[in-house]
Amino acid sequence: MSEPPDPTDLAVAVAHVALVQTAARTDSAAQRDSVAAWFDRLHTEPGPLPDLVVLPEGAMHDFGPVDHDLGAIAEPLDGPFVALLADQAKRLGGVVVGGMFERSDDGTRPYNTLVALGADGTLQGVSRKAHLYDSFGFRESDKLQPGPLVASVVDVGSLRVGLMCCYDLRFPEYARLLVDAGADTLCVPAAWVRGPLKEDHWTTLLRARAIENTCWVLGAAQTGDIYSGRSQVIDPMGVVVAAAGDEEALVRASLPRQRLDAARRHNPALEQRRARVVVPDSW
Repeated sequence: MSEPPDPTDLAVAVAHVALVQTAARTDSAAQRDSVAAWFDRLHTEPGPLPDLVVLPEGAMHDFGPVDHDLGAIAEPLDGPFVALLADQAKRLGGVVVGGMFERSDDGTRPYNTLVALGADGTLQGVSRKAHLYDSFGFRESDKLQPGPLVASVVDVGSLRVGLMCCYDLRFPEYARLLVDAGADTLCVPAAWVRGPLKEDHWTTLLRARAIENTCWVLGAAQTGDIYSGRSQVIDPMGVVVAAAGDEEALVRASLPRQRLDAARRHNPALEQRRARVVVPDSW
């Protein structure tokens, strides 16, 4: 990975982001058409083109019903979904992050994977969901296998964006692992399931990760009958600067580098820590 840009350069001092809140389908080809249509919309709406577009978890293909075979529809990292995101990133001239089901060696339980494609169409980052959603009466591990705890961080202008997926949000040590690897922005694609207090957990945890790490947090969520929506952009002091309800929507925001730097000057908690996250090789 190249050295991050100089944050004093005014040309990269503000990153423009767009979160796509949508309801995914269980038809991969139709879902690719839907994703392409969202990018068409981005190119026709007024305002600057985003430097970063974030699609939800499962943007390649929805989880589907409990008995839906995700191994049968999983794709490799050079498959059609990643190719689509690569084309859109080149068209955009920015970074695109999205969630997919990636083929694994065992052929039955794929990875729940986030990919980040750069402005040149190359794969800049891969994050395989480390914590599977075996909670609230659901067992994601029956259909998917966990990825390793790897800090995947990509550059977007003067910002460094760490990737984590949905249920990973409930584990603050994972967010801190990304921050220790240089992330000042956490990107959290999700398919956060609706339920009693679940929406409150989503919004509370997004703000908590922003406050405790003095970083930007980008929560891009699926919506629809099953998922909660409520995608939002949160600043390093925990302020929600842009958000959606539970309808399909684009959430746009500008992330000034100066706002991040000011928050970390006023609240130097990261520098004052007395404990650090250490990840053993066996994790």
